[in-house]
Amino acid sequence: MSRITKTSRDTEMSPIAKTVRRLATGIAASALMLPGLASADNHANSGASMTKTAETAPLIPREALFGNPSRAQGRISPDGKWLSWLAPENGVLNIWLAPRDDPDNARVITSADDRPIRQHFWAPDSRSIGYIQDKGGDENFLLYRIDVETLEETTLTPFENTRVQIVGSSETIKDKILIGVNNRDPQYHDVHLLDVNTGEMELVYENNAYAGFMADDTLTLRMAMAQNEEGGTDYFRVNDNVVEEEPFETTAMEDSLTTSPAGYTTDASVLYWLDSRGRDTAALYAQDTATGERRLIAEDDKADLGGTIRDPQTGEVEAYSVNYLKNEWTAIEPETREALEFLDARLDGEFGISSRTDDDRTWIVWNDTVSAPSTTYIYDRDAGELTEFYVSRPELVGAPLVPMHPVEITSRDGLTLVSYLTLPVGSDSDNDGRPDEAVPMILFVHGGPWARDDYGANPVHQMFANRGYAVLSVNFRGSTGFGKDFLNAGNKQWGLKMHDDLIDAVDWAVDEGIARPDEVAIMGGSYGGYATLAGLTFTPEKFACGVDIVGPSNLETLLSTIPPYWAPLVKIFHERMGDPDTEEGKALLRAASPLYKADQITKPLLIGQGANDPRVKQAESDQIVGAMQKAGIPVTYVLYPDEGHGFAKPANNIAFMAIAENFLAECLGGQAEPLGDVLDPSSAEIVEGEEYVKGLEDALGG
Repeated sequence: MSRITKTSRDTEMSPIAKTVRRLATGIAASALMLPGLASADNHANSGASMTKTAETAPLIPREALFGNPSRAQGRISPDGKWLSWLAPENGVLNIWLAPRDDPDNARVITSADDRPIRQHFWAPDSRSIGYIQDKGGDENFLLYRIDVETLEETTLTPFENTRVQIVGSSETIKDKILIGVNNRDPQYHDVHLLDVNTGEMELVYENNAYAGFMADDTLTLRMAMAQNEEGGTDYFRVNDNVVEEEPFETTAMEDSLTTSPAGYTTDASVLYWLDSRGRDTAALYAQDTATGERRLIAEDDKADLGGTIRDPQTGEVEAYSVNYLKNEWTAIEPETREALEFLDARLDGEFGISSRTDDDRTWIVWNDTVSAPSTTYIYDRDAGELTEFYVSRPELVGAPLVPMHPVEITSRDGLTLVSYLTLPVGSDSDNDGRPDEAVPMILFVHGGPWARDDYGANPVHQMFANRGYAVLSVNFRGSTGFGKDFLNAGNKQWGLKMHDDLIDAVDWAVDEGIARPDEVAIMGGSYGGYATLAGLTFTPEKFACGVDIVGPSNLETLLSTIPPYWAPLVKIFHERMGDPDTEEGKALLRAASPLYKADQITKPLLIGQGANDPRVKQAESDQIVGAMQKAGIPVTYVLYPDEGHGFAKPANNIAFMAIAENFLAECLGGQAEPLGDVLDPSSAEIVEGEEYVKGLEDALGG
């Protein structure tokens, strides 16, 4: 077998299922949306503590990092006749379409004029393109269809306060998919068979108990999933749309986030599993659906098995991935191995398959070298030709982008924390992953917390490294991908050992000569926002300042206001955070809530919040801002009335990053592009504290 160190993300499921699962399902979805890139004119040098090389490096404009890409998300139709991608139209990302044999003859086929379209996918029959969209960040995603020939747009799920899920698509039934919609009961998704061409929906199963379903290639329901009393998952067979009373497989809580079914082969004779039961890391198994016999396909002792590449016709696994420091693919099918080796020989950095034709002879391949803008190619497997499709952000060609360094940090109790370090441009003259002298540092904490940081291009890392800071992202205990022992070590450790890991990483960076001990900021979104608040309340001596984006301040109110469609999974929160229905759990949640220690904040704090956030309500930010005001502690609070859990609109994202970099320049002494008129196209409302960010009062016309 051949192991390839360059990666191919998101190839383990159909494009439709990938898209909606990524945006419309899952409690551990990425919390901080940072799409786009930016452009600016002049720059300000606001401090003398930077290295000389960082001080003299040209500033990369914010818009080049956080504004709209020129093109993104290239796709090819299943029949190979059409190309599609996302690109701006009147400043908003829309879907574009061109013939495969005439890619310059492109036309925009959607008319989004407010929120960008962030995901699109081809219908299995190649007659239409679909996308999902919510309103103002409320995460009630509806499903839309555009006819490729007529360009007529149809809302396939025309319901209010409804969130669509894709239950199943098929390689053999091209005009239909199974969807789940919660328009009858917000807690549960009823399963419907949807004709993607006519829009006709037929009820398949009225759901009053289950968190999810899985179907085979005939679009027949085969499995239902429900959380059990222990916080694990029970898996039930479905026969003729009747769910069996007893589960055929079950997991305990400890395996609930590391074990899951990974899909059927086309003939439904095999069910694949990613499974950690009876072991630490999740391995890939094939289960005979007739006999129940299981066969081990692949395992790794450091990381969970991740994605798979499947044969489009048979659904059989052709390759699998393991993501420890970097994502590595191992091919088990000869032609797939040959294709991956062909790409490996021609592309530097990471690459992946984003789209394939039904005959599997044409792939759309992205390539990320980290220190250059991503490029997407069309790979003709028969001709052995790799043709450039587009560069995502041509304005970054030649920009002073810098490498990312994977590192392993040991926690105080011996756990290995896989982390990623980016250094200021020019600070590492011998390229050993350590600066020539210590620099200011930003600890950038991921959301979830049941998610992980990965190796790859990261606009936050690049912008702040360009401004003169080291940036460190840490996979603290509770992060996914490193086995269940590491994941479960974070259970009920919010603000405790999970926070200790972050502190240990800061101490490591200081000891390694990377960071200056009195010039470390903490920043993050969702759980990363919580970690910021925890850092400034529980360990204020460790951080010079903090930037919190949609972070919860009170874990009790966070759990009492979860979205209704998370109710079938609520046990996972109680078991992994603390049960608010018990005195012990309530005390644990209260002790871990930064709100109750707001009076201990002594360092500058910037907070960003979306008013329509369904996960972390606006009240979470309002509460801690109010507590700080009551205690007479300065805080800057930025509210976006048209955003949710993160900032989807580039103008809003750019505006917040502009405020953040000027805030951090005051705190850490790095460079910053002046605010100028960056707030004008955004919806940003400065609720409190404009006087604490350089240039913000002037930008507001004050």
